[in-house]
Amino acid sequence: MQLDPTDLRILACLQENGRISNQDLAERVALSPSACLRRVRLLEEGGVIGGYRAWFDAEQLGLEIEAIVQVSMRHDVDDWHDTFNAAVQSWPEVVSAYIITGDSNYILRVQARNLKHYSDFIVNRLYRTRGVMDIRSNIVLQRIKTGGSPLDVLKA
Repeated sequence: MQLDPTDLRILACLQENGRISNQDLAERVALSPSACLRRVRLLEEGGVIGGYRAWFDAEQLGLEIEAIVQVSMRHDVDDWHDTFNAAVQSWPEVVSAYIITGDSNYILRVQARNLKHYSDFIVNRLYRTRGVMDIRSNIVLQRIKTGGSPLDVLKA
């Protein structure tokens, strides 16, 4: 899908406030409400806008631990990738997961209530998954940037 400057302004406004009314959005991007709504729907149908979400403060929800976990697999185990992928989908503690290049096969972003909860997840679920060979955990001490935007990358 080819995006023009108006589409990019719409996306920037929606990223800043996904709950903005169509009327307010139209005013901010200098379109009529009907033209603005038509463009938003085209962006949704084209897959550029994949959905709308609320952002939650993990600490306010009682999730004290966040970790970045690298996982290396034994490649001599049959169906290691499918097995691990299925397990990851079932673990609520894993809030995002990536297949990566390099020394490890996966990177997981894990959130837990406390260190005991995190330890239980690592020892009793992650390590027990068929094919897991090595786990390297990095506990997040402080977040220094969140919510980076693909729109900023396009501008660079």
